[in-house]
Amino acid sequence: MEIDRIRNLAIPPHLRHGFGHVPTSFYLSMTRTLSSSSLTAMHTSLSDPRSENRMFILGMGFVGQLLAQKLQNQGWVVSGTCTSHVKKKKLEEKGFHIYQFDANEPELGILDRLKHHTHLLVSIPPMVGIGDPMLQHEELLRSSLVNGDLQWLCYLSSTSIYGDCGGELVDEDYPTNPTSELAKLRLASEEGWSNLAHYLGFSPYIFRLGGIYGPGRSAIDTIINEGPLSERQKMRKYRKYTSRVHVEDICQALTAAAYAPSSGKVYNIVDDDPAPREQVFEYARKLVEKKWPSFILPQPEEMEWSNEKSRNPRDEKRVCNDRMKKELGVRLLYPHYRSGLQNILDQLDTPLSKL
Repeated sequence: MEIDRIRNLAIPPHLRHGFGHVPTSFYLSMTRTLSSSSLTAMHTSLSDPRSENRMFILGMGFVGQLLAQKLQNQGWVVSGTCTSHVKKKKLEEKGFHIYQFDANEPELGILDRLKHHTHLLVSIPPMVGIGDPMLQHEELLRSSLVNGDLQWLCYLSSTSIYGDCGGELVDEDYPTNPTSELAKLRLASEEGWSNLAHYLGFSPYIFRLGGIYGPGRSAIDTIINEGPLSERQKMRKYRKYTSRVHVEDICQALTAAAYAPSSGKVYNIVDDDPAPREQVFEYARKLVEKKWPSFILPQPEEMEWSNEKSRNPRDEKRVCNDRMKKELGVRLLYPHYRSGLQNILDQLDTPLSKL
């Protein structure tokens, strides 16, 4: 029978112990939601002899894709979610098990497959007016993941949760005081995912990331592509301190954490140089002009400000990364924006490759 075939594929014999009885209605649901190719992929991933470590990434974005590639190269089985069919196809071509997924309406079948993974990385941001889209369904998450294989969880948060600290040096024990709605939702998400991990019987990692940059997403790319600054970018122009981190160093920290049991601590994931955005763009411009003198760059955008308050933005802080270095053993590949931008530029043959 079709149900028997799906039952055998869904939970391989060597993983069935400990999952208890699964009702026939669940397998009937799976026949409607899973294609034969996804069933085959699931069977392959869960029965792969290399699959002692199985990472599920909720939100295969800029960070998730690079981490997935690095873990896959180390023998991990990596699965994840995205929101579009086009992106799903591209990620599948790289060898990942990808599920098109709406966090606002999570499918039971996908959550069940998630429980067969050992590690879970949450990289879905909260939404204004909604909050964390997955945590809206906390009871469903708990019932779906309990008694599964999950033993590790990391939530990617943001240094914005510290709020305005007047330029002080901020470590993980500094009181949180988020000012924007999104920052407040980030803090609520930290608590929600921490509670879920503890319910499942282990402690979570919370990574508070600075501004993320890397190849295809940097001051170099913005300058070459002549893209207009967003309102949010304009508001950061006069900020004295901006903590940032190269995507490669985020993946360094995540990989180190993935191989270690969590102590339930929070980690600031930033580089050593919280430099002003304007300074970073000035340096990027000089790098581009030096490498391609004949390439005509647009003149720096002149920005008008309606009042003096705009020149004194809130959320000034210098974020400390000592705990990341000492406890996770991370040695930054790009300790400051200068080395990070130089590396990004070195990977470009011509400026036209970014247009």
